[in-house]
Amino acid sequence: MELEDAAVNDLMSLGLARYEARVYLTLIRRGSYTAAEVSREADVPRQRVYDVLDALVRRQLATTRPGRVATYCAVTPELALARLMALQRESVDRLERVSQALAATLQPMWSLGREHTNPLDYIEILRDPKAISERFADIQQARHELLTLCKPPFVAPTENAEGIAAVRRLHEAGGTVRAIYLNDALDDPETAEHVRRFTASGEEARFASELPLKLVIADASLVLCDMPDPVAGAGSTTTLFIEHPALAACLRLAFNTMWEHAVPGPACSPAP
Repeated sequence: MELEDAAVNDLMSLGLARYEARVYLTLIRRGSYTAAEVSREADVPRQRVYDVLDALVRRQLATTRPGRVATYCAVTPELALARLMALQRESVDRLERVSQALAATLQPMWSLGREHTNPLDYIEILRDPKAISERFADIQQARHELLTLCKPPFVAPTENAEGIAAVRRLHEAGGTVRAIYLNDALDDPETAEHVRRFTASGEEARFASELPLKLVIADASLVLCDMPDPVAGAGSTTTLFIEHPALAACLRLAFNTMWEHAVPGPACSPAP
C-alpha cells in the first residue's frame, strides 16, 4: 500500500490528478478493464471514472477498445512516463518564455522607479509614544558615542534597564557617553534617581541652566530630537529620527560647546 501511495504521489508530481494516477496504476495490473471494473478496483466514484479514463486516453497514457462494453488498457509505463516528462518540459519551456518576456517588460519599470526617491527619506516623523520609545531604545545601541540633552519628561522610566545596560556596554567598550541635564534635575526624586543610575553605569553628566530641546546623537550619524510645535504650544511636540551624518556632526559640535559651559553636579562623576 505504501508503494502504491508513493507511486500515486510521483505520478501527481508529473502532472496527473490523483484519480488519474490511481486509475493508471489500476490499468497496468492486467490487460484490460471495463469502466465499472476500474471504478471498483481504483476506488474512484462511478460518475467520475469515465471522465478520468477519457483524460488518460487524451494524454495517450491509455487506449480504449470498442465493443459491446468498451474496455481500457494502459500504455506501457516507459512510454507513458516519457510522454508525461515531455509535457512537463513543454510546460517549463513555456514558463521560461513567459518569465523572460515578463522580465523584459518589468525591468524598465523597476529601473525608472529607482530614479524617483523621496528627498526626506532620511527623516522619520514620530508621534506615537510607543514608536518614540522604540526609536529611543534603538539609538541607545550606539557603538562609539552617545550624547544626550536630557529634559523631562523622559521617554523611558527611571528603571530603564535596557538603557542602563546600553550605557554600561558602551562605557566598558571605551566609548563616550555624555548627558547634559537641567540644573534643577536633581530636585526631582525621579530624575535624580535616573541620573544616579546612569552615571553609576558610566555616563558622564553635567548640568546647564537651560537646554534648547531634547536631543540624542549617536555615533555622529543618528539624531533623535523633540521639536516643540511653535503654533500648538509647548505641550505639543513632534519627534524626529534623522539619519544624516552632516546634520549629526553639526549638532555634535553644538553639544560639545554646551558641554564645555555646563558644570558637573554633586555625586555625578562617571563610574570608574
